[in-house]
Amino acid sequence: MRVKFPAIALGVAAALALTACSGDSGGGGGASTGGGGAALTIAKPDGAITTESNNPFLGDSSASMYGYRYAMFETMALVNTADPTVVTPRLASSVEWNADYTALTVTAREGVTWQDGEPFTIDDIVGTFDMYLDGRLTDTAALDYLGAEVEGDTATLTFGNSKFVKRGTVLHVPIVPMHIWDTLDDPSTAALTGEGEAIGTGPYVLSSWSTESVTLTANPDYWDGELAVPELHYVSYGDNAALSTALTTGEADWAQAFLPQVQETFLDQDPANRYLVTPTAGAGTLFLNLTRKPFDDVALREALAWTVDRDAYVEIAREGASAVVDSVTGLGSSLEQDVVDEFAGQTYEVDLDKAEQVLTDAGYTGVGDALVDPDGEPVTFAVSVPAGWTDWNTEQALLSEQMKQLGIEVTIEQPDWGGWDEARKTGNFDAIIHWLDGEGAWGVYDSIMGTRWITTDDAGVENADFNFGRYSNPEVDAALDTYASTDNDADRAAAMTTLQEAFVRDVPAIPLGSHPLLGLFHERSYTGWPTEEDMYASADPTQAEVALVLSSLEPVE
Repeated sequence: MRVKFPAIALGVAAALALTACSGDSGGGGGASTGGGGAALTIAKPDGAITTESNNPFLGDSSASMYGYRYAMFETMALVNTADPTVVTPRLASSVEWNADYTALTVTAREGVTWQDGEPFTIDDIVGTFDMYLDGRLTDTAALDYLGAEVEGDTATLTFGNSKFVKRGTVLHVPIVPMHIWDTLDDPSTAALTGEGEAIGTGPYVLSSWSTESVTLTANPDYWDGELAVPELHYVSYGDNAALSTALTTGEADWAQAFLPQVQETFLDQDPANRYLVTPTAGAGTLFLNLTRKPFDDVALREALAWTVDRDAYVEIAREGASAVVDSVTGLGSSLEQDVVDEFAGQTYEVDLDKAEQVLTDAGYTGVGDALVDPDGEPVTFAVSVPAGWTDWNTEQALLSEQMKQLGIEVTIEQPDWGGWDEARKTGNFDAIIHWLDGEGAWGVYDSIMGTRWITTDDAGVENADFNFGRYSNPEVDAALDTYASTDNDADRAAAMTTLQEAFVRDVPAIPLGSHPLLGLFHERSYTGWPTEEDMYASADPTQAEVALVLSSLEPVE
């Protein structure tokens, strides 16, 4: 059953990458009782697996980056990516928010068991959230959970502020078995590689883990019915080209990736091949490191905004699998209703005369030849994107050519995922292309400008999970907090105005084009996949909705 809820524009992080190590996790897997159909190989283009971690709360665990966490661990409910007003109850048979979104009442679904045979109860939902309360889990999403009142199979979870902008975030928290997690020394870092530790309620059970692949088998006691697919194999290829070959030859069955010339290289190769694009509120964004030259000067950032060719990003780099984001507010067409009147209809376009005027007025010289900043130093920078991310690698080349028009030399860096991931977190870069996180317009501004994403570890090293450019403005942080927590529409509107004024004035980053979720698969073995006509879930196998897809597949007659 799917239920309509008030709209929430859920911007789920769409492009997860990969790390992983050797070993057999002993997660409780056994012989599958799924249908006698073919196994599915689910692939990503992110390089070698190196370290095993099955913790669903760690963004850099192999379970999270591959996406197999959502085949193992389930959530209270699922918010539809294409239509966030549609919420499908899962481990909670019902979910209901109070008027100001500070309390959520949920009822535990009956008849659900953990993959080790233990019964699932309301205590598992409450216990999962209580780990945020006592510090055993790090509250990276700033849920500000305060506690719960339990009556029978129902609990009311309370929060310190409104979850209006984080309804999807709350509902998508993985629920874990407290009879196991209460025994872990540190749930926030546990790899769950010990015997019987990687246990969920989901449709698939971890069977084996190696540096070559991860295998999950169908859960014989799954509460949502028998599964048609007996096994899932998760693998990773070195880049998009290798993944494209694997998909075309049938070596891989299902993937989340951008493929160049997808019509010719994939769809035309077999009439059963399918490609589904699911829109989101997020955007592929050029993050600029505001803590170092040349991007510590807003004039240069504004000049870049008038020079970047967003149409080329969509038409050449993304081959049409995107839509231009050219509003001066940084919001795409799906969020047009959130643009305040002050900036309605105001867009960026390629205007080199405008860019030159901005630079000249700020004291730059050599525009169009060899740009020199007001301190007399040549203006150069590097753009970094992992090797093999072909769409954004193409955009790197486009940006390099476009910046020559201003007299800027751009260096293209294409490290492996691990090096890029470390650099983006620690701020050791000039510019990177990245996706956004969060829900709706608030999520766009929080991802780009919110300082809550920046933390300092015990060794004194600063890390950023978003806001990679290190933008800092107390007024913006206050506006983000107000928009997220108030139950007053006028206050929320005023906060949105503050956010957009800051974004337009400071140009902290440059959104390029919408960043949809992509799914590539075939219908040779199974039907029941989401389609443009029935997008009951995205077809991206790394997203929380994957459980809905796996439960809907049926063998081809």
